Amino acid sequence: MRVARLSHLAIKVSSLDRSEAFYGGVLGLSVIKRWQDEGGAPRSVWLAMDGEAFLAVELAHAPSPKRVDEAPGFHCLALAIAANERESWRAKVLSAGLSVERETPFSLYTRDPDGFLVALSHYPVAAE
Repeated sequence: MRVARLSHLAIKVSSLDRSEAFYGGVLGLSVIKRWQDEGGAPRSVWLAMDGEAFLAVELAHAPSPKRVDEAPGFHCLALAIAANERESWRAKVLSAGLSVERETPFSLYTRDPDGFLVALSHYPVAAE
């Protein structure tokens, strides 16, 4: 018996609109489904990832302190890109008014609207 694959990743966000603009607009993940709560208000947006996996962007209903990168917990969401598209991704991130916070030979790092670290990674192929 073993776990075979990632089903989905759910993240809590302060704004569905801003997060959909980032994950859907900037990163190009397509919307699979929008969910509403019992009162008909937007609750969640599901965005397609590779295969059957999806990213569930869920509206948070409570304020909380921002997580620091050095604290225990999930560190970042790493999304696969082609190594030869690295500079195009850099330009897209910058043109969206975001920054490339740091980088390695394998990844560019930026932040989503709530400050969550997102890597655009082409591991195991290093940048030239």
